[in-house]
Amino acid sequence: MIKLIVGLGNPGAEYTATRHNAGFWFVDALAQQCGASLTNQKNFHGFAARARVAGQEVWLLEPQTFMNRSGQSVVALARFYKILPDEILVVHDELDLLPGTVRLKRGGGTGGHNGLKDIAAHLTTPEFWRLRLGIGHPRTLQPAGSQQQVADFVLKPPRKEEQAEIDDAMSRSLDIVDLVVKGDMEKAMMRLHAAPGK
Repeated sequence: MIKLIVGLGNPGAEYTATRHNAGFWFVDALAQQCGASLTNQKNFHGFAARARVAGQEVWLLEPQTFMNRSGQSVVALARFYKILPDEILVVHDELDLLPGTVRLKRGGGTGGHNGLKDIAAHLTTPEFWRLRLGIGHPRTLQPAGSQQQVADFVLKPPRKEEQAEIDDAMSRSLDIVDLVVKGDMEKAMMRLHAAPGK
């Protein structure tokens, strides 16, 4: 079962609408759906809330450490409440998936995502669950300077049509969150990954 759902993003009003904050968007929507209020929890270096999802008690967390130090926040809460890595779901933006596409998986690489890298380092394992919200990839990448182009891309808001697709993917993800929390990952993946055209 999942006991901690982490949304990744960067703190500060200037980042609120940017692609890199898709994880925050999801956790905000989930908190609203289950009537939970995220509050600043300094011990956990983030905004956190205790929520009931599918009849289970689940922690919601938005690290406020900036993306590349997300693990500091995740491991602080996980250690305090004795939550194991495979009981954690990290929701994040995914460059390798088109807007509107969403994938659920456990473990694997980080795809260069600094938040995932730091969480895996702090947990000393990559074996946590990930909900990958597609944001697409800048189409004009060249070998030279490509990292800077990616950074510029994720720190800008999606275009209007992209935002609609991302919102649709988040809505479908919220529909299967009960299955995820209960640990019925196979059924959750079947429903999520079978969406028409995705």
